[in-house]
Amino acid sequence: MKESLHREPVSVRKAFFAAAATRNLSWRRGVLKKLKSALIENEDLFLGALKKDMDKPPAEAYSSEIGFVLNEIDHALAHLNSWARRRKVRTPFLWFPASSRVVPEPKGVVLIIGPWNYPIGLLLAPLVGALAAGCTAVLKPSELSPESSSALAGVIGGTFDDREVAVVEGKAETAQKLLGEDFDHIFFTGSARVGKIVMAAAARRLTPVTLELGGKNPCVIDREVDLAVAARRIVWGKFFNAGQTCVAPDYLLVPRPLKAPLLEKLRDSIESFYGPDPKESPDYARVINDRHFSRLTGLMGEGEIVIGGEADPAARYLAPTVIDNVAWNHRVMEEEIFGPVLPVLEYESLDEAISAVNARPRPLALYFFSSDRKRRERIIRETSSGGVCFNDTVIHILPPRLPFGGVGRSGMGSYHGRASFDTFTHFKSVMIRSFRLDLSLRYPPYRTPLRTLKKVLRFLR
Repeated sequence: MKESLHREPVSVRKAFFAAAATRNLSWRRGVLKKLKSALIENEDLFLGALKKDMDKPPAEAYSSEIGFVLNEIDHALAHLNSWARRRKVRTPFLWFPASSRVVPEPKGVVLIIGPWNYPIGLLLAPLVGALAAGCTAVLKPSELSPESSSALAGVIGGTFDDREVAVVEGKAETAQKLLGEDFDHIFFTGSARVGKIVMAAAARRLTPVTLELGGKNPCVIDREVDLAVAARRIVWGKFFNAGQTCVAPDYLLVPRPLKAPLLEKLRDSIESFYGPDPKESPDYARVINDRHFSRLTGLMGEGEIVIGGEADPAARYLAPTVIDNVAWNHRVMEEEIFGPVLPVLEYESLDEAISAVNARPRPLALYFFSSDRKRRERIIRETSSGGVCFNDTVIHILPPRLPFGGVGRSGMGSYHGRASFDTFTHFKSVMIRSFRLDLSLRYPPYRTPLRTLKKVLRFLR
């Protein structure tokens, strides 16, 4: 359904939220179960929409979009009681008799703006946290994945009271209008360029934001690794969804002696996964639209294409492509690729690799293939990224107990599991004091020597 903006989507939902029904855990469980049922019942509709939008293979579409959200719902339902429980905390002896506690309360009406690359999973996964926290939500799907947007609007509209959850379809102008509304939290997944627009709009109302952005995710190969396993995991993570994944490896850093054998293993893995002609594979997706296709082919003009490179604009097909002899000042290394193009660079020492990573904006993900525990610890200690995954790619975003989010230009805030609940929750501090023992030393006129006051104040620590 299309939500008419003149209905003031925020004010309608704020009135519903103010009635306090969403604070009840029974309401939260109910809407989470409704969302779960809607996903299961409309699985074929969503898989068909994803196929039309970017020719997503059913296995990739289900695991990364529907199954992913179902796991988040099940985890939230299993842990909601403990997440929402009021928590007692210690009160300093100076205020005796008194008690203190932290009370989780929902932030209110939230806006969730989703991306086009995982248009269902990355819109509904944050919604799980919002509903678990007791918020109501307005969802803005990406207009670049129109079939998925339409499917979401129909399913959500048929599942929820639109004061609970509503979908607003439209282009960038619609998003701009929504950003002018008085939401209590904004959750955005997308590019850093649009993230700046979202943050600027939120600043006008001092609205808190969560930004899930991206960046150039390095994949560093150590000297002693199982190259065949490493290659399979790199190829899977890089070319899943045709490389249109915010945590996909963006470039490889390889020790010079290992480059040639690694390239052969990468070639073997690509052929093993997609056959001699990936264009004919039912397991390889397509680029989302002509504009992104043109941008990606424009990144392939420097360096040497050693694997792939074939392109069909009419089908928006771009083969899994690996580029060698790349320099740091090449265009392919100056922007996030977000497609099936993998540049390869060499390094001599781990010091050099760490310095190269640290010389660039902090990425959303960092991958390091190594059997050496001490060298893995160096990566944790000496680099900064949204997340780190050793000896694999992408999979670290799936466990609900691992918060997912960026740092610096790759984003702010996190979600998944408990982190999603926390994102949409205000933790209210509450202290209850007795009328007894009202000591006069705290009140003017101040006669307590400063030295004595300092000793007394230690009891607040």
